[in-house]
Amino acid sequence: MKTLRTFTVTAAAGVTVLALASPASALYAGNIQASLLGTATVTTSLGGGSCTSSTLNGALASGGGLSVSSAGFSSCSGATVTAQNLPWTGGNVTASTAVPGGRDGTATIAGFRVRAVVTILGANVTCVYGGNLTANAYNGTNAARPVPGNGQFQISLNNVSAAKQSGSNFLCPGTASVVATYEVKGESVPGSGVYNQSISLP
Repeated sequence: MKTLRTFTVTAAAGVTVLALASPASALYAGNIQASLLGTATVTTSLGGGSCTSSTLNGALASGGGLSVSSAGFSSCSGATVTAQNLPWTGGNVTASTAVPGGRDGTATIAGFRVRAVVTILGANVTCVYGGNLTANAYNGTNAARPVPGNGQFQISLNNVSAAKQSGSNFLCPGTASVVATYEVKGESVPGSGVYNQSISLP
């Protein structure tokens, strides 16, 4: 897998928004970076691929709408993946009403679309998958977060289904399953490119 692309979060009135982890009442707006924790996989009934390094960069507005404009995957095996139709717009980040022992909210990436080149029966086959993918969101203090040893805000795609899109070879299965967990941080100094600000859902 190689290339995805960026992350922007905006919100409509009435939608719960991300905040600075401290103080909890201060709303965060600015650039964000999502870094892969562990391994990201895309699998189908015919196989798939995995990557152990991935970074998504973007921006968060003072609302809840999410768009993706750039990202990268590296240290991959089994497939080469490239993002298509960027930016991916129309997504959102929202808080969940009390979910004891569970997530703090969700993050939906709308317009997701990736091109994967895999080897089937010795030949390179191009498959394109996309759709609206919804990840579970966890604050860094939530004991149920996917990577307990990491204290940052986390979003987790857990076997989320992506549908086959136009441009795919006829051999490609109708769906692919995506698994990945990212930590997400902001900038303490706007525009600095240094992502050291913890964020969370209130």
